Amino acid sequence: MKLIYKWIAALAVILLFISESWLLPAASSGNWEAKVDPQVLSAASSGSTEFLVILKSQADLTAAENLTSKSEKGYFVYETLTSLAAASQRQIQTELDFFGVKYKPFWIINMLWVQGDHNLIQRIAQRNEIAHITSNPQIQFQQPTNQITNLPQEVTTITWGVNQVNAPQVWDLGYTGEGIVIGGQDTGYVWDHEALKDQYRGWDGNSADHNFNWYDPVISTTVPVDPHGHGTHTMGTMIGSDVSGTAIGIAPGAKWIGCRNMDQNGVGTPATYAACYQWFIAPTDLTGEGADPAKAPHVINNSWACPTGEGCAITTLITATQRVREAGIVTVHSTGNSGSGCGTVNTPSAIYDESFSVGATDSSDNIASFSSRGPVTVDGSNRLKPDISAPGVGIWSSTKDGSYGLNQGTSMASPHVAGVVALILSANPNLIGQVDEIETLLQESAQPRYTSEGCGGDQNDSHPNHTYGYGLVDAWATFQRTMEIIYFPLIFR
Repeated sequence: MKLIYKWIAALAVILLFISESWLLPAASSGNWEAKVDPQVLSAASSGSTEFLVILKSQADLTAAENLTSKSEKGYFVYETLTSLAAASQRQIQTELDFFGVKYKPFWIINMLWVQGDHNLIQRIAQRNEIAHITSNPQIQFQQPTNQITNLPQEVTTITWGVNQVNAPQVWDLGYTGEGIVIGGQDTGYVWDHEALKDQYRGWDGNSADHNFNWYDPVISTTVPVDPHGHGTHTMGTMIGSDVSGTAIGIAPGAKWIGCRNMDQNGVGTPATYAACYQWFIAPTDLTGEGADPAKAPHVINNSWACPTGEGCAITTLITATQRVREAGIVTVHSTGNSGSGCGTVNTPSAIYDESFSVGATDSSDNIASFSSRGPVTVDGSNRLKPDISAPGVGIWSSTKDGSYGLNQGTSMASPHVAGVVALILSANPNLIGQVDEIETLLQESAQPRYTSEGCGGDQNDSHPNHTYGYGLVDAWATFQRTMEIIYFPLIFR
């Protein structure tokens, strides 16, 4: 089966290159500066800087839509992208090696991370196969909001958020996420936290094996760490157990793997975010070898933002997000904490149509004041966002010190949705890899919520709307609709 995908991918690359006449001279004169973001040129004026080199040749993966299984999609996407990158980057990598330039190749987007000075930027930009050179700034992610308000009176045996999305009703029928793998890219994870350890895919009950289960493109740690704590809290909401006496996770029967995309200060870059997206399509061992799409997660949570105001270009990560989706992986994203104004869903990757973006609600199902609202205006699309909403105010979950605590933000909302996805896929494995169908089920089963805020021209009865999206995610209602589709498929075609 793998050999078939390799031949298909190779043929696709050959045809693409023939059509684009890729064997062009190494360099050409002309207005090379038009290819370079002003931020890159500004940084290079003071010396060496880091930047991303985007190649013109980008793969067409529309054929993935015709593949039925997640496995088929994953292998096709991986083989096509790696074949294209290997062929199209060969000449520029040879040149960079000759000059001793520090660089890192990517295949999820056909690009390279490069460190160099103004002269190198000019030389690269003059190459015919280069489309664009963009900045790779360090980005401070949006911290969860500090003021905890509108809390339930106490933390009981099941956290309010887990109850609010009706996860226990699905548990009662025997579905808790078994057989499903959730991926998270964040500040890292305390893998041996008592609420997370047994669900970590790298733990077999006796020993840990972090190969294919952990990746750190920030400082290359070989054991999962989380010096910040943000990631550990989000993972608890997705799969955390009730070992403390309180059930904190939506899908405690699922497994998890993790990628660290930010440092101890919560600072990431477009390159670290792209590296995690890439690793999730085909996880590798700790040396970066043995990439295996069969070990990819079914759903990924992304509780982070890549602000355009700090140099992250609107389009830098859109291709990576598309590739994850084409590989049959649901990518859930927090919308951001820039509310309560309209048009405040304004950062990649939450703005993309390919991301399933989540707003935050309180225990009364009202939208949180901090939750970003749509529509998306920064790219001119006026796209509906959020797609859906979930509990994000005063969420009790695991902490980096091995204990438990409260946090809030849309970062706490999106893990609820990722957990619900795991529950539904566990109940109906036929949906695995069918991203469009999964998202449609979640939207159609959400509890409608209405608003008078009027964002994007919303009326009081608009559904969906730019404040709540399609409404509050509902695991039980989605499960019921899933069962209806299983037993009465002709009605729902």
